[in-house]
Amino acid sequence: MKRLVAAFALSIMALAQPAAAQSILRDAETEAMFAQMSTPLVKAAGLSPRDVRVVLINDDSINAFVAGGQTVYVHSGLIREATTANQVQGVIAHELGHIADGHVVLADAGTKPALGVTLLSMVLGLAAIAAGSGEAGAGIMAAGQQVGMNKYLSFTRTQESSADAAGARYLNTAGISGRGMLEFFKRLQGQEYRYGYTNVDPFAQTHPLSGTRIANLTDTLQAAPAWSAKPDAALEERFRRVKAKLLGYTATPDETLRAFPVTDQSIYAHYARAYAYHKAGYPDKADAEADALVEADPADPYFLEIKGQILLEAGKPAEAVAPLRAATQGSDANPLVATTFGHALIATDDAGRYPEAVKVLRAAVGRDDDNPFAWYQLGTVYERLGDAPRAALATAERASMTGDTRTAIASARYALANLAPNSTDWIRAQDISMTAQNDLDDKKKRR
Repeated sequence: MKRLVAAFALSIMALAQPAAAQSILRDAETEAMFAQMSTPLVKAAGLSPRDVRVVLINDDSINAFVAGGQTVYVHSGLIREATTANQVQGVIAHELGHIADGHVVLADAGTKPALGVTLLSMVLGLAAIAAGSGEAGAGIMAAGQQVGMNKYLSFTRTQESSADAAGARYLNTAGISGRGMLEFFKRLQGQEYRYGYTNVDPFAQTHPLSGTRIANLTDTLQAAPAWSAKPDAALEERFRRVKAKLLGYTATPDETLRAFPVTDQSIYAHYARAYAYHKAGYPDKADAEADALVEADPADPYFLEIKGQILLEAGKPAEAVAPLRAATQGSDANPLVATTFGHALIATDDAGRYPEAVKVLRAAVGRDDDNPFAWYQLGTVYERLGDAPRAALATAERASMTGDTRTAIASARYALANLAPNSTDWIRAQDISMTAQNDLDDKKKRR
């Protein structure tokens, strides 16, 4: 019976939880685009832009989800499938509906009744088996599992419909056209037809079918004044750039070159090919594409960033310093850009550049609480400067952030023993040590 319950519970979890193996892609320009397209929607949802994040996941499937908190996860495959920024805004609006309505928090309201029905059917089924009616008992349990699953699927479809309606309200309130939302559902509908996803049981799905969603939303979106709002030209331009660089980064070089052949001299093509050549190990070609970008706009911080990144990773850190410094200044010291700049300063092996690296990296970690690579670089430069206690504190920060509890404890305790008592860094080391030790103790108790 326990095995049967576990199997049903796992099937529920598979429907309700994101894949654990997905990796996050961080890029300064992409995150700036997400902030630009989501901020008016976040405000329309009654949430704070300071608390909501939109995060890019490296996954080819066409999907987006929320998994607790106020973070929207968008798959790279969705960006590649979308043709406009407005379409992505429709998806984000839908996911904000899940956040604002507390759907993740309320997930138990769907799983508990489903599990209850399943458990009851198992009790009755086992009783029938014990009474000698094995076939009838098995039938009762199978029917109970099906009823339980149907109850859960009905619950999730209701949540999805609610999020659709909320997303439409947010688009209308923010004055953003809902055309993109309907267009994207139509693209999904086209995918369903393409892969033979027809004549399916609508009651056996976690989401309403795309055609149903389109029918439910069309009147609401088309009747709103926002329907005729013009697209944000600057946002659409940024989306095309981000989409091109994402293709160059995630696709094979051959696929990128088919989409953007060398005869294409657009900004998007240079962007895509720069990443593709860089990833494929052709630094000269990648550098030439980056040079074309900088020539087109010498002040663009993201063009300067990729030029500096290519030089740095090609083993030319001294040449990378100038474009990365300009990129950092031009991006208002964006933490991701600044981290690459700090890395370049350290990689020159010029001790005279280390104090600037410390300044740049400390500012980066102060503005970004989810950047373990910046802490790694800061630890490296402290070590080179002979400041072992602060190098240990940086290691503790990084280990704490990545879940390496034992390293966090050991490094934090070393820092505590060697930093000035009650200084800001000493207090921070104490916090990390105590938190990490509590986490370790909790894990031991759960075993």
